Amino acid sequence: MTSLFPALTDGRTDRPALRFGDRSLTYGELGAASGALAARIGAAGRVAVWATPALETAVAVLAALQAGVAAVPLNPKSGEKELGHILTDSAPSVVLAAPGDQLPSALRDLKRIDVDVQATDPAPGNDDATGDDNASDDDPALVVYTSGTTGPPKGAVIPRRAIAATLDALADAWQWTGDDVLVHGLPLFHVHGLVLGILGPLRRGGSVRHLGRFGTDGVARELNAGATMLFGVPTMYHRIAETLPGDLALAEALSRARLLVSGSAALPVHDHERITTATGQRVIERYGMTETLMNTSVRADGEPRAGTVGVPLPGVELRLVEEDGSPITSYDGETVGEIQVRGPNLFTEYLNRPDATAAAFTADGWFRTGDMAVRDPDGYVRIVGRKATDLIKSGGYKIGAGEIENALLEHPGVREAAVTGEPDADLGERIVAWIVPEDPESPPAAEELADHVASRLAPHKRPRVVHHLASLPRNDMGKIMKRALIRD
Repeated sequence: MTSLFPALTDGRTDRPALRFGDRSLTYGELGAASGALAARIGAAGRVAVWATPALETAVAVLAALQAGVAAVPLNPKSGEKELGHILTDSAPSVVLAAPGDQLPSALRDLKRIDVDVQATDPAPGNDDATGDDNASDDDPALVVYTSGTTGPPKGAVIPRRAIAATLDALADAWQWTGDDVLVHGLPLFHVHGLVLGILGPLRRGGSVRHLGRFGTDGVARELNAGATMLFGVPTMYHRIAETLPGDLALAEALSRARLLVSGSAALPVHDHERITTATGQRVIERYGMTETLMNTSVRADGEPRAGTVGVPLPGVELRLVEEDGSPITSYDGETVGEIQVRGPNLFTEYLNRPDATAAAFTADGWFRTGDMAVRDPDGYVRIVGRKATDLIKSGGYKIGAGEIENALLEHPGVREAAVTGEPDADLGERIVAWIVPEDPESPPAAEELADHVASRLAPHKRPRVVHHLASLPRNDMGKIMKRALIRD
């Protein structure tokens, strides 16, 4: 296939490419640094990348892609046991890291190469400099490890075609061009921050300004300085929504953005509404996962319908199925089914796990996402939760936790909310609400919350049990870890 990043060789070398804090690289400098590193790792087979939010991580991953070798991004916050499992499973030959980074003992036996962002490209004619043009569509580009909520993390092997297909589909959906400047503060060991947030702008020939660490002041600064797009997760947009009433400068900066995008988990409707009220802007949501990259999105030229993740991206097939696997053929906005997808955006396998790979796909090639959703007649998809933790079967009804969480968040006494199910002798499962109250000294009563939900949704969707918490457990991407809430 042709290069994933044609802007590196189109001759316009002085354009800004990457900026992390006060450190930056033009396309010419980035091409030189990544080309030099690609020449060093061309025969490496598979490389680990110590994925800190820094220029070096972007250069390292880009070099691996140019060299035609698979990169394994490592979360710097991972514990020794998890790191040990990933290294044993993926067997990289080297680890790429920024000079001066202190690496944990789990990496001490692995050859280390320090990434030099000031390096120059190898001499012309050096055939080892890049394997980008010679790599095939199905060659591995990344091995990204899942969160491991039901066992050791699995390495999803993401091919080059999936990166190209997803980024080009998003360019179509978001009208994303080389004139766009993206700002975000997402981690770079996950597909949201790395593939969408770094490789996305580079494929378009645009630029990215990484905040290092998310903060509303940094968002305002960059949007006021010409950034056109903001990527974030719901936790970030929740902080923005909380800050907006007292920060007119932030509201003005956000109003200038061309596109505000949220992903990795559902953004509560309440936060959608608060941001729109303060800025006049709508946050659009997209839906994807490690194994599929991106599946759906609200389009830039479509209706920004709060609470939905839009329509399937170009090239992606999506269907909802019943528990027995039969497709749901009538989309009424009410019938809940599991999302299955098919298309060029999919991973090829779980590394060293043929059993898990086989179980993840249907006989006719659809990937079982494990996410539950309803679909409106016009094709918009509304996710109601995970099959394992968010589908509640109560009194003969199939209920998605997500819509109850949104209803609870509309109550003025609720700051955060999560909903799960627990066994009930009469109902099968009863609905349980986990609430972080606005005022811990005066939390809303269980009956008040039950009536509040019943008046907005339906009586059978009201919570039967309410727990009050100081905070909800979340992972690095801001997703609520419901398995930490569910009690045996």
